[in-house]
Amino acid sequence: MIPHLICKPADPEADARALTALAVWAERWSPSVSVDPATEGLEGLFLDLTGAAHLFGGEAALLAQIRDRLAEAGAQARVAMAPTPGAAWALARWGDPREQAPTVTDETVRDRLAPLPVEALRIDDRTLTQARRFGLKRIGDLYPMPRAGLARRFRDGDGVGLVQRLDQALGFAGEALVPVRPPPKYRAWQAWMEPVGDIEGVEARLTELAADLSAPLVRDGQGAKALTLTGFRSDGGTTSLAVRMGRPGREAGIWLRLFREAGLGRLELGFGLDALMLTADAVEPMTARQGALESEAEAKQAESLAALVDRLTARLGEDRVLTAEAVDSWIPERAERWRPALGRSVSPSEQALRRPILLLDPPEPVEAIAELPDGAPARFTWRRLSRRVTRADGPERLSPEWWRPRPDGRQVRTRDYYRVEDDAGGRYWLFREGLYGREFSGGKDERAPSWWMHGLLP
Repeated sequence: MIPHLICKPADPEADARALTALAVWAERWSPSVSVDPATEGLEGLFLDLTGAAHLFGGEAALLAQIRDRLAEAGAQARVAMAPTPGAAWALARWGDPREQAPTVTDETVRDRLAPLPVEALRIDDRTLTQARRFGLKRIGDLYPMPRAGLARRFRDGDGVGLVQRLDQALGFAGEALVPVRPPPKYRAWQAWMEPVGDIEGVEARLTELAADLSAPLVRDGQGAKALTLTGFRSDGGTTSLAVRMGRPGREAGIWLRLFREAGLGRLELGFGLDALMLTADAVEPMTARQGALESEAEAKQAESLAALVDRLTARLGEDRVLTAEAVDSWIPERAERWRPALGRSVSPSEQALRRPILLLDPPEPVEAIAELPDGAPARFTWRRLSRRVTRADGPERLSPEWWRPRPDGRQVRTRDYYRVEDDAGGRYWLFREGLYGREFSGGKDERAPSWWMHGLLP
């Protein structure tokens, strides 16, 4: 019947993703942007603009900017501003289309909603049918009716929803909205008439943002552990750069240095940035601590080490700045694992101080001669060089982990570790795998104890 009509299958999931992306883009005007939950068409956004209109030249100028920017992005939209989400929803969809940017206040919201149809209250089809059956066509028709009587006129409790929607629109009942991204508690934000198109300009404004963000943190006794710098581009996209710290802090100078280390040049400015936002994504209380006078040097060293880890992490990434973490295992090669150093203590344990700095993985075979079968080696050959032992310490006996079989299927045996020093001053960490008399009795099919080089001592 309509040859030129183009029909395509609906894709609600793609619509939802597109609307979510549009909500993130709309954060240039508000830190709290929510997707309209009232309809299944995924056709609207709620922006909480409380206290933000003056930053854009007033309410009318802000609405005009939102409408024009959406039109430039190819999204046809109708906008409205009201004291409640329900009133804004009704005016945007059912208001006079000749009014480009309707704005109402607490004093005028009742009169502005009165001539609108009842369906502007976001009620379902069943409730709407009941309302029309009783001659309720306009929102103003509901004003003179008693609330209890209005609820009794509708079957199955539908009138309760109608009354609730009316109270929400007029501001007598609250309405909770879930933002697409939870708004940060601490943030600093700037917008400009002309786009910023170079990194130098971004860095200059970042200095002001860092100072603005530090002030409320100092006031509340908080410190930031994660920061995100978000730039809103003129073409509608966003670009961001995040840094993390091991300890909470609120010094703007340190934040600037971390962002420089992370690389402000990674920001994709496009045709320029209209606005910049600096947010504290993770905060912790900062309380003054009295340290012992004799440990002042150690405390300063720990702070300097933490600052170094923060800078290296910002420059190289969390997965490239690692520290060893102890693991419950007797076997040295299994006794630790590598984890990001950010926010972790890098001081070695007392047991780790007795272990070599360098471990050979896997241990290398050694030919050793001992004066006693279970004693320390008197001479050993490693990497085709023979060495005479002058001093030895041990053994440090490590029982086998029988519940973890070896990959090659060999018997898991006890290890006796020795710290030895040769006549040239070299220090080594060797172990004998297997015990004479208990794990080896001299049989032909048995594997004799063997010596292995596992590490080098400083």
